[in-house]
Amino acid sequence: MAGSSLRLDIKINQREITDALRRLAEASGDMEAAFGDIGEALLNSHQERFERQESPDGARWEPLSPRYLERKKKNRDKILILEGDLRDLLRYQASADGLELGTDRIYGATHQLGDDRRNIPERPFLGLSDEDQQTVLEILNDHLMRAICR
Repeated sequence: MAGSSLRLDIKINQREITDALRRLAEASGDMEAAFGDIGEALLNSHQERFERQESPDGARWEPLSPRYLERKKKNRDKILILEGDLRDLLRYQASADGLELGTDRIYGATHQLGDDRRNIPERPFLGLSDEDQQTVLEILNDHLMRAICR
């Protein structure tokens, strides 16, 4: 990602996804199209979670502190949304051998992981929900079937 960036790696230890990726790689050799479709799907689901103000596991984000609410002038009813940059600037990069989804906003890590020194609780916004995992498997299956049926 261009500019100042921060990379957060979310490791997927999901056997079904790993096995499907291996089969797809063996069948097609180039997975950029599959990773592009997965990136689009994950971008949409992450943006929807911002609207619902919840983490990938479905937990609601911790409410804003009363002290911060006093000085927040815009979007007072929204957590992690002041101008909308964190949500609107989520991006993905797909290549033949990988997919990276995240933000180049330095404060993304602060909100994902929290910051005890500044009393900012973690509010995870990056990751895969159960529904995301199912979507990834469906996309991989579609690409695998196309690769096998060429």
